[in-house]
This record gives sequence, C-alpha cells and structure tokens, in this order.
Amino acid sequence: MSPTCNAAIIFKETLETGYPEPGRTTVYDTSRTIDLENVSLDGGVLVKLLYLSNDPYLRTRMGPPESGKWANPVFSVGEPIANFGVGRILRSENSDYTPGYHVSGYFNFEEYIVLTAATIPHSMFQKIDNKAGIPWSAYLGAAGMPGQTAYYGYKEYLRVKKGQTIWISTGAGAVGSVLIQLAKRDGLRVIASAGSDEKVSFMKEIGADVAFNYKTTNTGNLLAKEGPIDIYWDCVGQASLDYALENINKYGQIIIAGSISGYNSGHTYAYKNIYNIDKRTLRVHGFGIMDPELAEHWSESFFREIPSLIASGELKYREERTPFAQAGEAFLRIQKGENFGKSVLVVADE
Repeated sequence: MSPTCNAAIIFKETLETGYPEPGRTTVYDTSRTIDLENVSLDGGVLVKLLYLSNDPYLRTRMGPPESGKWANPVFSVGEPIANFGVGRILRSENSDYTPGYHVSGYFNFEEYIVLTAATIPHSMFQKIDNKAGIPWSAYLGAAGMPGQTAYYGYKEYLRVKKGQTIWISTGAGAVGSVLIQLAKRDGLRVIASAGSDEKVSFMKEIGADVAFNYKTTNTGNLLAKEGPIDIYWDCVGQASLDYALENINKYGQIIIAGSISGYNSGHTYAYKNIYNIDKRTLRVHGFGIMDPELAEHWSESFFREIPSLIASGELKYREERTPFAQAGEAFLRIQKGENFGKSVLVVADE
C-alpha cells in the first residue's frame, strides 16, 4: 500500500507574550506520510484520530519557557503539539485493544498515531465504553477532561450546603457549564459570568440564577448587589479573583482551576484583597486534573453518572467544532474567549 498523508499540527515558534498566531505559532503540515498496513506497532496499536481537544491551558505549553522544579514544559519546535483526543483503533498487536474500539488518550495532533506497548501506559490510554450512546466528541467535553475537571474538583474539594451562593467564572465554557448544572442539582444559588450576551442566555438556560456579561457589566457592582458569595470557582485569575476575595463570606471557599487572564499577558497582578484569605478564614484550593488520586476517587462515579445525564438531556452542553486544518484559528479563538462551548478539532467526523 502506498503511503498515506498523515497531516499534523506542528509547533513552529515559542511565544514570549501575546496570542498564538495561526500559521506562525503552529502550522498545518500535510507533508508527513504513514504506511498504514506496514508501519511497525512494536506490540502496540495504530489509532485513527477522530477528535482532538482544544483547551485554554495549551497556551502555557507554547511559552515562554519556565524554569525551576515545577516548570511546565513547552512544546518542542518542529514537532506536533499534543492534548486529549478520541480515536478508533485500526490495527493492534495488543490483545486488550481490538481493531474497531474507540479510545481516548493523550495524543500528538496527527491524523494517525502509533502507540507502542511501551508508550500506551504513559498516554492515559483507555477504551471508551459508550453505553450511553452519546456523540464520541462529548468524551472531550462534558464527558471528558473538562467535565472531569468540574466533577472531580467539585466533589473532592468543595463542602457545599443547599442555599449557598457560588460564583462560576467562564460559566458558558466546557468546565463552567457542567459546574452550573452540578451546583443547581445540589440546591446552590449560582452566579455565572461569561463574555457575550449569547453566552449569558445559555448560562440562564442551564440554570444560572444570575448570569452576566463581564465585558459590559461592572463585576464589583454586580457582586456587591447579588452577593456575598460563599464559593468562587476560578478559571480566570487576576481581577476576577480579586473581586471574589472582596465579596466572599467568612469561611468561604475558593477553587482555582485556571488563570486564563494571564496566559497571554503574563501573570503579574497587584491584588488588593489578598489579605481576606486570612482575615475571612477562607479555604483556597488549587488542583490539576492530572492528579491520579482524583481519578482514583471519582472516575468510576463520573463515568457512571455523567454520560447517562448527557444522553437523557438532563445535562446540557455546547460544542464548537473546527476542521483540523484550521486548528491555529481555533487556538486563537479560545484564548480570546470567542469560542462558545467546548472547542473540538474535527480530524475525521464519525
């Protein structure tokens, strides 16, 4: 069989500041090929990628390079970027993975990828048991890493009581929209913010009691009127976190799961209300979804509950699909907050 095109998204230039630039920071490369019938699997599998996840944190892997023990590695120039994806097995030399299985994992952004026996454990590779019959791409959103971020963090770190008020930033996003619905199921009063009137309408549709456009509404005034809050879920950082610190009750809780406001402009910010952490005896907890203990605690219940809720329509989600060749444009949109819902790159629709 003649070689097949194996298109990829290649990282071309490390960023210091600013937004990723399509065609410069990353490029869509169609020069790579693969022999699908004869490529060596070395005891592993050949996967056809179907959908790849575009998430805000990818900007932190594009630079600037960090130093020190906890530095986040930057993508290698000249190599494909990588993130979570869903694919279908074409060939296999591993008895646990039969051709035709759908799988999720951490993949290079290529149309086809070989995972050898040695690399499978390091790719968070697993079969998808889609008994709920939901779209495969949902396993990158509400039933995937963003949904897990919401569910694991909510279950593990928050102590919620019916009637409490939670403010959820980026409430129309892949994480925030799941959080709104989890909080409402527990009887919380939900304040949610996003960056467009269309997103405000969606947040109200999925249950937010108060939804506002932070670009056209004064956040401090809104929280002073609708607060105080008991819980703040932060995916933004900087000014939003400062507003939360100003308007949170004593013994309040803050979960930090991202800080997109600093990804493209640097993380320096002069907080005015940081002293309220001790003054109001706040519980502040940051976390990353890669923590294996979170999956150990919550993975079973997540996959038992969330796909079924999606299938029944009880848990709603939005998805923005972008062709694989236009990945650079999708990277830019998500950093500017122009996407609506979970951003998914479509490699091959199924």
